[in-house]
This record gives sequence, C-alpha cells and structure tokens, in this order.
Amino acid sequence: QLQLVESGGGLVQPGGSLTLSCAVSGFFLDYYTIGWFRQVPGKEREGISCTSSTGGSRTFYADSVKGRFTVLGDNAKNTTYLKMDNLTPEDTAVYYCAAGLFICDEVLGGPWYDYWGQGTQVTISS
Repeated sequence: QLQLVESGGGLVQPGGSLTLSCAVSGFFLDYYTIGWFRQVPGKEREGISCTSSTGGSRTFYADSVKGRFTVLGDNAKNTTYLKMDNLTPEDTAVYYCAAGLFICDEVLGGPWYDYWGQGTQVTISS
C-alpha cells in the first residue's frame, strides 16, 4: 500500500527556517513524481514544487517560494524533505506531499497526483 507521511511542522518566527519530511512507503521515491502543496483554510490548495527523478532529478518551484524553499531527497531513507528558509507569516498553512506517476516540467496542480499525505501544520508568527 502506497503511503506518504509528513512530519516536521511547527511554530517558527518570521525569518526562521523549518524542514518538513515526507516519508514514503509502498513505492520507491525515485519512481514517482513528488509534489509539495500547501493550503490555508478558505483558500485554494497551492502547488509549491514538483520533482521528477526520471531522466535526472529536476525540481520546479512556484514563484511564491522560489529561492527560499528547497526540495531534497534521500533515496536510502525513501524520504523527501522540504527545506524552508526566510519564512514569512504568508507561509502559514497546512503542508502536504503527494505522489503521482507522471513527469513534470513545471509545478502542476493536485489532480495530477494519486497519493497524498495527511498534512502537517506550519505556523509563522512572532
């Protein structure tokens, strides 16, 4: 059974950093495209990154996080990470990872993905 489990959320002061983890089971991390998303209550889910490993790993980022967020992967642990730096209150959201069988060349929306984690809350506040 394919499963994704996020962890690492919490409360961080503006300007701080946080790294989220997405542990996957039931499949090999580099066989699937992995996306990170976030959602604020009352707003649409926002895709923030897309990573495909087929043919060489490439990650695409949404403009809202480009230069501040970095996706890292550890195939030995079958875990992907979202390293977030220079956080602002606008980054407050529930963050999700998702997996799908396709190759991305840009950040794509939720319907492309088949499997989702349960989400982890990130709150940026002083």
